Parts: sequence; structure tokens; C-alpha cells
Amino acid sequence: AKALRPDMKVICVQASMYPGMLAVLEGREAESGGASIAEGISVKTPGNLTRKVVKALVDEIVLVEEAHIERAITLFADVEKTIAEGAGAAGLAALLAHPEKFAGRRVGLILCGGNIDTRLLASVLTRALVREKRLARIRIIGDDRPGLLALVSKIIGDNGANIMEVAHNRIALDVPAKGAEFDILMETRDAQHTQDIIDALSRAGYPPRQN
Repeated sequence: AKALRPDMKVICVQASMYPGMLAVLEGREAESGGASIAEGISVKTPGNLTRKVVKALVDEIVLVEEAHIERAITLFADVEKTIAEGAGAAGLAALLAHPEKFAGRRVGLILCGGNIDTRLLASVLTRALVREKRLARIRIIGDDRPGLLALVSKIIGDNGANIMEVAHNRIALDVPAKGAEFDILMETRDAQHTQDIIDALSRAGYPPRQN
């Protein structure tokens, strides 16, 4: 690509946990390490051949945080219906982390891998739901009496949310002896929908705490 379009800029992306190549180009030492989701580019010491290629062809190196890589994986799956591993999604992560750098430019992204463990992918997608408040955990404290959980569940259901999980705790020391606490994990449409349900529960006399 660089040979066909010499004016093209090639930008390299590295996980901030492993900035080895950037350090090499800047002539300094850098600490690398940690459990990065971008395993394919988690390299502590860049090889000599790779250094030569990067020095010859790459115009700039940018670093991205783990949260941007996670969001990039999620966007590939959610919008493009494409599975990307952490290293493969690094290019999109750079767009998310440094939008001002690419504004008004024609940008080509290379998705260079989709080798991601299914459990890790599930974790990334679930964490995205939590960040977007489409998956919310609330705690309600009330009297330990028959029908309370059914009433709370009805309010949540009537407002269009789906209950994923319920934990009923009668021995919590921060509630009265005749009380109980309910930890409820629910799936909603977005942050506003979550807030609407919290408001509805509060109006009914069961103000929840968000965990």
C-alpha cells in the first residue's frame, strides 16, 4: 500500500501495557507486562526484523487502553457482526481512543485476526452491557413477607425489563431481623430505561440501591 501511495500514512497501534515498539523508536526503555486482551501484540521486546520494517514504513505509533480494545471488539460484534480478537480490533480501538487524530480523513482499518476464546468474548460483551447500563444489578431491602419478591418482579416486568438473576438474603447484618435483601440482575434497553425502572420501584416504596 505504501509503495502504491507514498503519501499514505501508516499508523501502528500498540496496547498501552506493551509499548515496546514505541519505546524503541523513541530510543528509550519501557516497562511492559500485564494481562492484555490484545494477546497477539503483547510483545515485551520487538524483534530486530520487525524493528526494521516499522522504522521504514510506519509514520506513527499510538497506544490504546484495554477499555478501548474491549469496546472495539464489542462494536465489531454488535455493528459489523464480525468476530475480532483484541489485537485484530486494535485499529478500531485507536479510532475510539484518538478521534481527533483521524477526523476528516479517509481511514482504512485492518482487522488482522479473530482468534478469541469464546469465554473471553462472552465476558467482553457482558461487560459492555454493564458499561451501557443495559445490564444492571440493584439491591432492594424490605420486609421478609410472602409476595414482596413477586410485587417487585411485576413492577420490573411491567416496565419492560427482563430479570436475569435473583439472590435472596435473609441473614445480612445490615438489615432488620424481620427484613431481607434482594439482589436483582436485570436486562434493560439502555441507561434511561434502567433509571425509569429505578424510579418506578421508588414510587412503589421500594427504592433500590445500584451495585
